[in-house]
Amino acid sequence: MINIIGLGYIGLPTALMFAAHGEQMMGTDCKEEVIAHLRDGVLDTEEQGMSELYAKAKGNIVFSTQYAAADMYIVAVPTPYNKNSKKIDPSYVQAAVTEIVKICPDQAIIVIESTISPGTIDLFIRPIVVSAGENFHKKIHLAHAPERIIPGNMLKELKHNSRTIGVDDPSIGVMVKEKYKSFCQGEIVLTNIKTAEMTKVVENTYRDVNIAFANELSKICRAAGIDVHEVIRIANMHPRVSILSPGPGVGGHCIAVDPWFLVGDYPQLAKLVLTARTVNESMPDFVMERMSQVMEENHIFDLGRVGIYGLTYKENIADIRESPSLQLLEKMRKRMAFGVHVYDPFIKEKIVDHQYFDFHQFVDSVDFIVIMVGHEQIKHDAAALNKKLVLDCRNIFQGEKVYQL
Repeated sequence: MINIIGLGYIGLPTALMFAAHGEQMMGTDCKEEVIAHLRDGVLDTEEQGMSELYAKAKGNIVFSTQYAAADMYIVAVPTPYNKNSKKIDPSYVQAAVTEIVKICPDQAIIVIESTISPGTIDLFIRPIVVSAGENFHKKIHLAHAPERIIPGNMLKELKHNSRTIGVDDPSIGVMVKEKYKSFCQGEIVLTNIKTAEMTKVVENTYRDVNIAFANELSKICRAAGIDVHEVIRIANMHPRVSILSPGPGVGGHCIAVDPWFLVGDYPQLAKLVLTARTVNESMPDFVMERMSQVMEENHIFDLGRVGIYGLTYKENIADIRESPSLQLLEKMRKRMAFGVHVYDPFIKEKIVDHQYFDFHQFVDSVDFIVIMVGHEQIKHDAAALNKKLVLDCRNIFQGEKVYQL
């Protein structure tokens, strides 16, 4: 049996995928409400395909707030970072492993799926395992198998993305690989633990740096009076150039967080990484500056006639972690800029002031709309914006009254 710890964005789909492919699973989470919902078949997610996956998996999985004796454990708990030191906060992983080693049998395997900074297992996890081995007279194996999936396309990517497994003992790596092969059709690469830790962080840092280039280019082109999207379109015709599209910032718990691990651990070396993070974190300020320019040009002085469309960190999901829109609203609040209206079709509960839950009521309440997220909904209902001023931070629309970032 596999006991997976943490039934959030990553843990739940992973647990269900294992169970749907015949593995006996125990899903553990510290939140009683989460367990109660899962036992009742209530999924607190809009991820496509999850209901069908749950139906296939339910005969092979049980849910509990308790840990179970198992051959293998998968830890998929949050790994936030300290915003002052920029270093990882490993406390959730440490807490999970501390509980696991109390009940796991001899020769159990603990797989850390949570994204962690390079060296985290040696510094914070291995001492717990070594101490347990001495105290409880059992051998416990460690592995790191970081996930590579993105909200909105999780189940497809769980099946088809490649996966890295870092281990101390290659024979343990083979055993872990065989478990994941039950559903993973992508290439599974075995390596050592430190390399696996670094690889996942590097993947997200690479993306952050590339996004930062596009975002900085948008600022340069704005200052030069040049259409950045036309520049990128033409430059990308070169066979060795592939510039991303600029946007209002970077969100989510991966790209917006993982690069800080390198900055925190290697502050004298990660200069480019720090610069990229600084550029991307400055984009909500740039959006606010563009809002001010458009409002002044069109003689709009009442923020109650301004609307922010989109609260999630990316399109077509309900995930607001590290959302650029929330960063923008917080920056406006600190400047005493209150009253802006807000709408997101994926957010069903009130999380900010002046939030609307009906798109047309939202549109009717404002004269100027800032598009922060490119949900499919607004593309389908684009006609509703025909008479509105629009600041399009996602390069979705064209028109006389449409301003670009």
